[in-house]
Formats: sequence, structure tokens, C-alpha cells
Amino acid sequence: MRKCLTNNSNATPLEQSIIGSARAALIRFMDPVYRGVHGLMIVGVFLIVGLWLSGNGTNAGPFDLARVLVPDEARQMVWQGGYTGSSQSGLAALDSQTSEQDIAHIIYGRASFPLIKQETIGLLNPEVARIQVKSISHLADQIPSSKIDPQALDSNLMTPVKNQRAVAEYFEKKYNLDKNKIEEYVSNAVLISREVKIDPVLLLAVISVESNFNPMTKSEAGAEGLMQVMTNVHKEKYAPYGGVAGAVKPEVNIRIGAYILKYLIATSGSLRNGLKFYVGAGNADNDGGYADKVMAERNRIIELCKSSLNTKLAFNGQKERSSPTISRPQSINRPLLHRCTSGLNFFCKCS
Repeated sequence: MRKCLTNNSNATPLEQSIIGSARAALIRFMDPVYRGVHGLMIVGVFLIVGLWLSGNGTNAGPFDLARVLVPDEARQMVWQGGYTGSSQSGLAALDSQTSEQDIAHIIYGRASFPLIKQETIGLLNPEVARIQVKSISHLADQIPSSKIDPQALDSNLMTPVKNQRAVAEYFEKKYNLDKNKIEEYVSNAVLISREVKIDPVLLLAVISVESNFNPMTKSEAGAEGLMQVMTNVHKEKYAPYGGVAGAVKPEVNIRIGAYILKYLIATSGSLRNGLKFYVGAGNADNDGGYADKVMAERNRIIELCKSSLNTKLAFNGQKERSSPTISRPQSINRPLLHRCTSGLNFFCKCS
């Protein structure tokens, strides 16, 4: 009996040693396999996220991938002016799953308005970039780029200063405007379009149709300024800019108008629908030709930017007059909507 116990006690350490050696060998053998599988899983996650962000449904790009993976570094990169890509490259937009209710909260919500961190961009009037004005980009960026009609995104046609000058000269002659003033308005539109992430050509077309570039224009319904923003409806948006008195200031009126227009395009589903709501015809059968007027002016500006600057400017297919007469702002045939039933009724310019 004692001999049996002695033999068993001698065998147990040997067996344990063999088992331990086998385990150690197995661990050493499997360690590279585990590392490889782990690495493949990480790469797979990156690929899935990257493919999703670069897909047609998100309208995002490489910068959005960086924003998701390293949000703090990406945010710092934006505010330090280290990123100078176009709006179509996806500058700090929210996830495409943001709902319209979330956007409505953004448009109504109160928030602090930081001073603008200006991008490096060539402007016809560089002084415009030196104006100390509060930014609205922190709100505009929350409207998903995937919800914006591609026609409303910046095509970069207004990036060259020579194109800005050509457009300014076009409107100067068309409306007999002061050269310095129209250059200021065009420069503001270009600068603000980068801030709001919307096409400056579209902004200029809307301003042309709405006010003929007269910042003092005021409609019977109460729309004011270059972009004819409804002052009474949007008092809260003017608050960070010193109140409704800022409606006549180009740098304020264009900012708020561009932000509202971007919101309406996002929630209505298209550029034309957004224009229809912007003019207050959301519940009407038609917008009185408003969208057609804006799109026609937009197309003229696009053709102007594409054409040679040496070509004689023409209006409505006819050569310009040597002594253009002063054009009074044309009244827009706005539908008389006294009661709105749409979810976007707070933007309607009803009397």
C-alpha cells in the first residue's frame, strides 16, 4: 500500500510538468494566431465604417471617418483652419440618421454663438473677413450633409476671385449698384457659404430675386434685408447679433437667411421644395414662379463663372446698355397664406 502511494506521488509531478509544457507550447503557438485574428477584426471594423461613410447614402468622405474615429483631433483641425476642403468633402456634419425633429430642435434651440474662425479664402473684398461677427456654423453643421440636395452644395465656382469680380460686375450693371457695396455683398456670400456649407451661387441668386441687392428692402409681410428674412418669426436668431436691427446688416442677414434656407432644403427633400417653403408657399399648389426665377438666376451666374471674363455681359440675351437705368426692386408674387398646416409653417412668410 505504501509502495503504491509512493509510485503515485512520484508520477503526479511528472504528469503536471508534461501538461504545463504542453500548455506553454500551445500558448506560444496560438499567440500569433490570436494576434492575427484580432488585427483582422480591427481592420474589418475600419473597412466597414469607411465604406459606410463613403457610400452614396451618406454624402460623407475621408474627413468624416477621421471625425468618427478621433473626434477631438478632427474638431481641433477644423477650428484651427487646417482643413480647407469643399463642403462636399464633409466638414463636421452630423450622422445621416439625424431626424427632422432633431433638426427642428436645432433651428429653435438657443445656443452660444462663438466668434468665427475664418478660413483662408480669397475674397474680392478682403475686409469682409476681418469683421468681428458671431458664427452660426455650430448650428448649420448639425444639419446632415446627406439631407442636402447636391445642387445646393458648393460647386467651388465662386472660389476664384476673378469669378467673384465677374459676378459683382454683372449685378452692378444689372441693378446699377455701387461697386464697393456689391463687392461687399458678393464677398459676404462667398465667406458665409463656407460657414453654412451651402452654395454661394445659390445665395446670390436668392438675394437677387428677393431684394435686388437692396439691404433696406422690406416686404408688406415683414420680410427684411438682402435675403428677406421674416424678422418677427426669427427674432431669436437675431438676438446674438444685437437684435432685429441687424436685419439690414449684410453679414447678419445673409447668415441667418442661408441657415434657414439650408434647413428648409434638408427638411423638404430638394432644392426646389426648399425654395418653395422659403418664399412661404409650402402649402400652396405653386410658388408663383419663385423657384424658377431663382434657378434661372443661378444658371446665369454659373454660365457667367464658366465663360471668359472678356465676354460682354448680357442680360436676358441682349447686350448691356451703355447707360443702364436704375432698377427698382421687383415685388415677388408671394402666395397669400394666412394659415399653414405644414410642419414647416414657422418659416412661411405669411401676412
